[in-house]
Amino acid sequence: MAGHSKWSNIKHRKAGQDAKRAKIFTKIIRELTVAARDGGGNVEDNPGLRTIVDKAKSAQMPKDTMERAIARGAGGEDGAELIAITYEGYGPGGVAILVQTMTDNRNRTVGQVRHAFTRSGGNLGTDGSVAYLFDKRGQINFAPGFDEDDIAEIAINAGAEDIDRDEEGAIEVITGPEDFLSVKEALVEGGLEPAAAEVSMVPQNYSDLDQDTAEKVLRLLDQLEDIDDVTNVYTNASFPRDI
Repeated sequence: MAGHSKWSNIKHRKAGQDAKRAKIFTKIIRELTVAARDGGGNVEDNPGLRTIVDKAKSAQMPKDTMERAIARGAGGEDGAELIAITYEGYGPGGVAILVQTMTDNRNRTVGQVRHAFTRSGGNLGTDGSVAYLFDKRGQINFAPGFDEDDIAEIAINAGAEDIDRDEEGAIEVITGPEDFLSVKEALVEGGLEPAAAEVSMVPQNYSDLDQDTAEKVLRLLDQLEDIDDVTNVYTNASFPRDI
């Protein structure tokens, strides 16, 4: 179950989110509104909404902010014009990048996404150009220091697909998207609190980067995440530990 080092990727992403908390809130509010619009405002009956509520809690979003976003979506207010669009492209070093957006103006969003790719030495691809390199999976990540056997016993019994320890000692639990919440809850109830947990697009293989290319890719990811309409960015890049 030993695997590729991904802990640096997690740390970089979390650091970026912490530094841009207000913008993260704006993005999550959009996701909450649309999830409630599409599947109803009852968290127990809407797994997609439940996952985003957990994401909002992890970002320390105030409860009343979450509730207002859900109420707007469930009531048909706001979010009515928002549509989800995924863009695909290649960054420096040929790394694959998926960009998930929610927008009320397709032309504005594609222009901003294309500009970010172009100015960073990458290029926006066509539909299907990189999506096949990713699988939708639940990821539950633990920082180095946790006991792998303790995590594995609970996770596998709860329906996890795999357990992966990287060279830094970080542990990742992989689940099917439909089993993500039940596995996460079983781990938390067992006293094992993850550092990060989400349903995401997981690369089938990772691309190692040298220092210079890694810095260029990070700049591109930051530019993409700074776009208001962008909700999630995924890549198969693997960053050096000392970057």
